[in-house]
Amino acid sequence: MKNTVSTFLAAKQNGKKLTMLTAYDYSTAKLISSAGINSILVGDSLGNVILGYEDTVSVTMEDMIHHSKAVSRGSSDSLVVVDMPFMSYQASVYDAVVNAGRLMKEGRAGAVKLEGGKSVCPQIKAIVDSGIPVMAHLGLTPQSVNVFGGYKVQGKTEQAAKQLIEDALAVQQAGAFSVVLECVPSELAKLVTELLAIPTIGIGAGNDCDGQVLVNQDMLGMFNDYVPKFVKQFANVGEIMTNAFKAYDTEVKNGAYPEEKHGYQIDSSIIDHLRNTYSRKDLI
Repeated sequence: MKNTVSTFLAAKQNGKKLTMLTAYDYSTAKLISSAGINSILVGDSLGNVILGYEDTVSVTMEDMIHHSKAVSRGSSDSLVVVDMPFMSYQASVYDAVVNAGRLMKEGRAGAVKLEGGKSVCPQIKAIVDSGIPVMAHLGLTPQSVNVFGGYKVQGKTEQAAKQLIEDALAVQQAGAFSVVLECVPSELAKLVTELLAIPTIGIGAGNDCDGQVLVNQDMLGMFNDYVPKFVKQFANVGEIMTNAFKAYDTEVKNGAYPEEKHGYQIDSSIIDHLRNTYSRKDLI
């Protein structure tokens, strides 16, 4: 069944967990969607795992549109949610609506995601009023890593926890259909989940959120520059790939690959005739 904003809400109401993984290309999106994952996030994490940036701040609208188009072509039933990159929505409500529209129209997104609480509620409301579904993102918001002074757990003090709750209620009121909670204490995430009528999607926020999201390269063991505490590697695809690359390198260099079965045939009489017609001396 095709996943939509409505099916997200129904899952929350029926107590069914939601799954979400990142993807940045057609092939991966096709595999994720065929596995029954509810939603694919075209995350600005592509800055880290695809483009090799140290953070997500350098990711552009053109980057997001390019990868979103590829993912949308590969996804069949998964809801494709696309991150709005740094400074595509913070400066003004106008910018937010225009750029969200580009992600939907050019990137073929099913929804957009943006970071922030009360401060971006005018943007959320305007985008939703324009007919574009919005997923909010609270807690550790990577685009604000320079303000936080690094990747740190958020909401650990009473004041910070209260602010997170108020932000969650505010983005819900503004029209967000769900909210990502990143690097938030598990009990706080549980409380937020209980308070909200919209689904919470956790990443480093414990098991009581309505769903979970991970970067696919993290959970497959393909990205080991750093591995967050909340990541479980469900397979070590990185090691499998490295071993395959090494085997290919060895077999090509020692002549074991390609074998005869990997090639195409031609009638030997044609080759004999060509050999009689041409010689190396003729070509010098």
